[in-house]
Amino acid sequence: MSGFLEILQALVREPSVVGTEDSFFRVLQRELEEVNVTVERHLGVLVARGTRPESIILSAHVDRHGLLCTGPNEFQYAAFIAGNQGELSGDSASEQMMANIADRFAGQRVQAHMPYTGTYLGQGTISSGSLCEYRRNLVFEIEGLEFLQPGTPVSFLDRLQVTESHLFAQLDNVLSVALIVYLFRNGFTGTAIFTAQEEAGRSWRYALSWFLREGISTSRLLVLDTSPYPTPEAASRQDLVLRFKDASALFDLPFTREIETRCMDLEIPVTFKDLWIENENLTRPRPMSLGRTELGRLVSATNGRISGTTLQIPTTGYHTASETASLASVRAAITLLQSLSTNL
Repeated sequence: MSGFLEILQALVREPSVVGTEDSFFRVLQRELEEVNVTVERHLGVLVARGTRPESIILSAHVDRHGLLCTGPNEFQYAAFIAGNQGELSGDSASEQMMANIADRFAGQRVQAHMPYTGTYLGQGTISSGSLCEYRRNLVFEIEGLEFLQPGTPVSFLDRLQVTESHLFAQLDNVLSVALIVYLFRNGFTGTAIFTAQEEAGRSWRYALSWFLREGISTSRLLVLDTSPYPTPEAASRQDLVLRFKDASALFDLPFTREIETRCMDLEIPVTFKDLWIENENLTRPRPMSLGRTELGRLVSATNGRISGTTLQIPTTGYHTASETASLASVRAAITLLQSLSTNL
């Protein structure tokens, strides 16, 4: 795991707040250009192609949650500022959890940086946070960054921590990005697309624009992400998480079954998140949403011409700087993805 953890540790330190991903894209491009892949930047998308680009397409979003300065010592959750809310439907996991996570950030260290270059501007500490019912967003005050101007992104001060069994950081979704970089370093020959603003519901538009530009239709798009669970016990019941569908659309059933069968052959425990949610909702007074994923939006927008399935790593501590995943899940993901890439 040392090679993978080295990649993840470096990427975790790079800010990538929703809507201000440019500096992270440049770091990622530099990482990928060190191996034998062709790299292109388009609006909201970075594409890396190996020597067999049509064999399989992986996707991962690069943005992570953070804050955006919107006034004098006023900071809002970047994914849910008014300019993004037209892309949000109200039933994503992030939106449903918004009120529950407002108090998670008191005392959290943060750092500010220039929007495009990523140049460091300073550090501060979140002193308060609350849900504003009028703006339908989390609003924060920060000690130490009162000098910032509106439009400045603020990321959580994030460092990777590793124990014998788990790793901790703001993993959604730098964990999937690191997995793909690791695959390329170890001979992956397919295509990977890295998208911006997934947490604001926009990444599928950037991905769709690239697919249309290239004239690509596929049923074998594999979208990598994390999947939140309420307790460590619930997360530990599986190493990897699959889905038949989300709130937007059904995924490609043959490809989903293929991934499930390969996991069984590799003795990797899996469950289906949509079935888990439906079962949990039988006893919940307020049902959970199936969530709206990048893939589901693509399937819906193209009437299935672009489809595939998702592969997710179960985590706890969703959308915090101490989101937690097991090393067993990471190993399982690497094993499965290497198996896919060598048997195409």
